[in-house]
Amino acid sequence: MNDAAAAEGDLIARKEGSAGIIRLNRPKAINAVTLEMFHDIDRALDAFEADPDVAVIVLEGAGERGLCAGGDIRALWESSKVKGDLGKILWRDEYILNARIKKFPKPYVAFMDGIVMGGGVGLSAHSRHRVVTERTKLAMPEVGLGFFPDVGGTYLLSRSPGEIGTYFGLTGTTMNGPDAIYAKFADAVVPSAKLPALREALTKVTPGTSSAEIDRLIGGFATSETAGPVAAMQAKIDGWFAHGRMEDVVAALTADGSDMAQATLKTLSEKSPRGMVVTLKLLRLARATATLEECLKREYRAALEVFASDDFREGVRAAVIDKDRNPTWSPAGIEQVTPEMLTPYFAEIGADELKFPDSKSKRRKRRTSHGKRRIHRARQYGRADGRQSGQGRPQGDRVRSGRSVSRSGQE
Repeated sequence: MNDAAAAEGDLIARKEGSAGIIRLNRPKAINAVTLEMFHDIDRALDAFEADPDVAVIVLEGAGERGLCAGGDIRALWESSKVKGDLGKILWRDEYILNARIKKFPKPYVAFMDGIVMGGGVGLSAHSRHRVVTERTKLAMPEVGLGFFPDVGGTYLLSRSPGEIGTYFGLTGTTMNGPDAIYAKFADAVVPSAKLPALREALTKVTPGTSSAEIDRLIGGFATSETAGPVAAMQAKIDGWFAHGRMEDVVAALTADGSDMAQATLKTLSEKSPRGMVVTLKLLRLARATATLEECLKREYRAALEVFASDDFREGVRAAVIDKDRNPTWSPAGIEQVTPEMLTPYFAEIGADELKFPDSKSKRRKRRTSHGKRRIHRARQYGRADGRQSGQGRPQGDRVRSGRSVSRSGQE
């Protein structure tokens, strides 16, 4: 990353032609997103939605490694250790943003090139036009952190064909581009070499262009791929994962005895037993849930319980902090996860329930109050200067208001 890119901040939002460009700009961290970046994206969407000259939104990641490797998990770990409230604040604002993206009134195109994980999935896979490439590596590996596939992941996974979503959600296995299309996480494979030309074409579309017309435009750059390697394994996966209890999933894999079944068993043995049981129940509930908002509300309840748990801190420690890849889960086995342990993950949480704004004025009011709260409680985030751990440099005024976003395209 050159000095000019670094000077622009962690989130760049500007007009290029008729496109509202949102660029995640932390390439050294594979564009991992922070709380402030979520707020900046929300502000950018405010400006682009209100600007009649903006025809389409384009989400992209800086650098060559990927769109986004997820959220600032280290900051969440630090806050969890001191019983802080970063999880409560970050996930609330992130999930509300995820729901907004799904319903955004203008065409929203996500370039899901390279690594796309966790929070990156939430920013892209709910959009109307989801473009993957031959370099895409999409995954939701949260169960390996003592967590579960959130950011609306339970909604997405529960709508994959058969038990494909259950397989990806429990194992954290990586999807390639065609896999992502088959699993309904993406819509078109565009060779990475053609992304610049597609991007240029998107900056020239006429305001008022429909999503159907954007689909046709993308189709002119896309391959015909619609199914990756996972499609050939559909029948086996359906047989193994078509159960409501983890014990039955394990039994089906054990009885199969094939190399793939044994490899899948080994993968599951490395995950948090509690995380797997919670994930499976969330997926089954999501399958019977009509809206993304209801799934996010349920995920938020479970996320707050995870944030306070030893498994979350241990999973992050083993994967991110110490990197020994040897977590000690509690409990150690799925058979030890009791109904009493599960109850808090699904219980109503009163005043803390996730609520979705019904107007722009309420969004702005929420954002203002959250900003004040974040500064007041900065020490709970592991930083005494009011910034999040790993956040990088302050944002300046590039996306502080609709006016600055619109002006930035003219700089």
